[in-house]
Amino acid sequence: MKRGCFDISSFQLGSSDNQSILRLMSTSTLLQSLLACKARADAELFAELAQLDPAAWQAQRHTALRILNHLFVVDRIFAAHLSGRAHGYTATNTPETPGLDELAAGLAESDRWYVDYVASLAPESLSERIAFTFTDGRRGCMSREEMLLHVATHAGYHRGAVGRVVTELSTAPPRDTLTVFLHETEPSRRERA
Repeated sequence: MKRGCFDISSFQLGSSDNQSILRLMSTSTLLQSLLACKARADAELFAELAQLDPAAWQAQRHTALRILNHLFVVDRIFAAHLSGRAHGYTATNTPETPGLDELAAGLAESDRWYVDYVASLAPESLSERIAFTFTDGRRGCMSREEMLLHVATHAGYHRGAVGRVVTELSTAPPRDTLTVFLHETEPSRRERA
């Protein structure tokens, strides 16, 4: 049986595939952590940007919002790919720049969607490949886990760019790392060390 661009009939799960099941569960758990970390880091960065004086730092704030809007648009494009629906975007950013509050709310909702999506996804579905079309019209094909990893890493890259803008304003950006997230959300990890 062919689904998307991957022939799933070639994948057989037998009793000797316990390692495969564990890998799938591990991948699912890792993606849940990465996307929860992304949600928290996004929220913390928006909280930091809200503290900046919009009049004094107008150009820098606009640059940060353009970068974060691109992050949001790409998140929504891949959510559509994962859901098998059209996204309606013709580019990876929009001509207009949304305001800080509107963008923060939209990204928070998108982040919740991803966290819920991964939590509800059967681990064996992660390797399913999905054919799609990029906004430039070129065709693509990625597995669900590749798309989800792309969303998490793409966001980190662009939060880093915004963090650089914030640093230039003599403000420390939030500590945006998986290690901080894991140890703050699970303090018992410190006790085990």
